[in-house]
Amino acid sequence: ENCFVPISEIIAVEETEFNKKQRNIGRWQKMAKLHAFTVYYVKTARNHRWRCSDVTFWCADEHLCNQWTQVLKELLEMQKSRPKQLLVYINPYGGKRQGKRIYEQKVAPLFSLASISTDVVITERANHAKDNLFEVNIYKYDGVVCVGGDGMFSEVMHGLIGRMQKDSGIDQNNPKASLVQCNIRIGIIPAGSTDCICYSTVGISDPVTSALHIIVGDCQPLDVSSVHHNNMFLKYSVSLLGYGFYGDILKDSEKKRWMGPMRYDYSGLKTFLSHHYYEGTIAYQPAKHTHGSPRDKESCRTGCYICKKSEKQLAEQTKEHGLKHEESEEDWKVIKGKFLAINAVNMSCACPRSPKGLSPAAHLADGSADLILVRKCSRFDFLRYLVRHTNQDDQFDFPFVDVYRVKCFQFTSKLSEDNESNVMDIGKKRFGQFCRDHPACCCNIVNSTWNCDGETLDSSAIEVRVHCQLIKLFARGIEENCKDEAAYSQSRIEQLL
Repeated sequence: ENCFVPISEIIAVEETEFNKKQRNIGRWQKMAKLHAFTVYYVKTARNHRWRCSDVTFWCADEHLCNQWTQVLKELLEMQKSRPKQLLVYINPYGGKRQGKRIYEQKVAPLFSLASISTDVVITERANHAKDNLFEVNIYKYDGVVCVGGDGMFSEVMHGLIGRMQKDSGIDQNNPKASLVQCNIRIGIIPAGSTDCICYSTVGISDPVTSALHIIVGDCQPLDVSSVHHNNMFLKYSVSLLGYGFYGDILKDSEKKRWMGPMRYDYSGLKTFLSHHYYEGTIAYQPAKHTHGSPRDKESCRTGCYICKKSEKQLAEQTKEHGLKHEESEEDWKVIKGKFLAINAVNMSCACPRSPKGLSPAAHLADGSADLILVRKCSRFDFLRYLVRHTNQDDQFDFPFVDVYRVKCFQFTSKLSEDNESNVMDIGKKRFGQFCRDHPACCCNIVNSTWNCDGETLDSSAIEVRVHCQLIKLFARGIEENCKDEAAYSQSRIEQLL
C-alpha cells in the first residue's frame, strides 16, 4: 500500500511490534524479521466529522525504520501550535450526565496518544471552574478544555477573560474599556443538551472531532459581547443574547429541569401560544468597519476573508488609537416599538434543529453582532418566521423583521424603573429619531428576561458592546464542501508517502 499523510494532520507516530502472521503475503513472508512504525492521523468523514485512523509502514531494515520514526517525531515537535499541557474542567452534571464518561472513554486516550499531559478538575458546584481559573497558574498551560454544554463553556470563558483583565488591571465594570485579548485557547468537548457553540464553530457536536481539533492545534478567534447595566458588568456572550421569545423560553424551562432536554420543547410551545410582546427602545451603532451584511448569504467558513479583514483593521485601529474606543454620537440609530423578540448573535447559532441558525451570515470574528428585531405580528406570521430557521428560505424576508450589523447597542424596556440608567439618558437625547411607523403603546405591562448564552439575565436596561476576537478556540471554523474534502483526504492517504 502507498500512503501520503500531511504532517499537519498527523496525531502521533509510534514504533510497532509487527506480527509476521498478520502480513504473511507477497515478498514480506520471505523476511526473517520485520520492523514497523504506525502513523496515526486525522481522517475526515461526512458532516464535518473527524476520526483517528492509522497506517503502518514496515521494512526489513531496522535502521531505516528508526530513521523514519525519528524524523517524523521531530517534524511533529516543530508544530508549535499544538498543545502539550492542558487544564481540563469536566461538568459531571450537564446534559445527560455523561461528561466524565465521554472524556475518559473518548477523549483521554487520544490526548495520551498525542503525548498531551492534562490536569483534570471535576467541577462540584456552579462557578467552580470560573473561581478556580482565578487561582491557578494558567500561564503554564497551552489551553483550557471544558467538557460539558454551553453553560460550562460560558463558565470557563468568564473565568479566563476575568483573570486576564484582572492581571492586566482592566476594570470590567467600565463598558467602554478595551479588554485584553486572551491568547490561551479554549477547547470544547461537547457533552451538554444543546452544544450550540461547538456546532457553530466546528460544524458538528462530536467529542472525538473536537478532541482532534485540539490535538492538531487549530485556532479560531471569536468575538465576545460584554453586557453592562448602569456601569456594572453583568455577563459575556458569544452566541445568543435574546429578549422576549427566547428569554421567556429559558425562564420557563429553568423551572422544569426535571424534564431534561424535553423542557425546551414544552416551554417553546407554551411561550409561542402565549404570544407575549414587549415594548422598548433600542439605540445601536452600525458596524461600518465590517464587510458584508446579515443578508448577503456569505457564510463564515474556515479562513473567512471577512474575519481576516476585520482582524487587520483591528490591528491598525489599535496601532493608531491604542486601547481607546472611538465613538461618534452621530452614528447612533434609535428604534422604538413593540417586539416579540430582540436577538443579538455573534455567530450563526446553528444547531442540529436549525442548521442555518438565527443569522446564517453572522461571522465568528468580524467584530460585530447581528441585531434581529422581530416586531409585533400575528401568531401565524411569527410561526412562519420560526419555521424559516429550519429550511433554506430567507428568514429575514418579512416586513415585521429587521436585522442590522452592529458593534454595540443599548436597550431599555418601556416600564424600566431605572430612570437614571445610561440607556435612558441616551434615549432622551435621541427621541427625535424614533421610528414613526411603530408608535409606542402602553398595552403590554410585562418585562421579559434576557437569554444570555443559555443563562437568564434579569435586567430591563442593558448596554452591549462587541469585542473583536477577544478569545480563541481550538477550532478551525466550519469547513467548506466537507464531502469533497473527505474524498480528497482519502485519495491523499492512498498516495505515496
